[in-house]
Amino acid sequence: MSLAPLLAAPFAVQLHVFTVVPAFLLGTWLILVSRKGARRHRAIGYVYLTLMTITAIAALFIHQIPSIDIFFGFGPIHIFSIVTLSGVVGALRSAWAHDVKGHRNAMLAVYIGGILIAGSFAFMPGRIMHAIVFGS
Repeated sequence: MSLAPLLAAPFAVQLHVFTVVPAFLLGTWLILVSRKGARRHRAIGYVYLTLMTITAIAALFIHQIPSIDIFFGFGPIHIFSIVTLSGVVGALRSAWAHDVKGHRNAMLAVYIGGILIAGSFAFMPGRIMHAIVFGS
């Protein structure tokens, strides 16, 4: 395991990784451990949503696989950024409206789609995260 590929990567990639890793950890804690609705849950939830927003915006500036360039440098993976940003807005609106079910569904969509599914693509051969974890 070596961080060299990440340190040599463009700033957008570094920002994306340095925000998604803590977002993954906080999101896991929020879903599995935290007492829903508690002050700590809300405070950490705002940090989590901020990290996910930065992660999604940074991802829009990552264009490293030209073979799947569909629209001006954007590929299918960029759809997850739009879904994540939409989910963040939906989660906040639901929370502010005290719509617990809507908030839960939006947050699960952000976590599952924005971190787990999109993140699984990051570990495919030829990607930076694959090189970091498994070597070249």
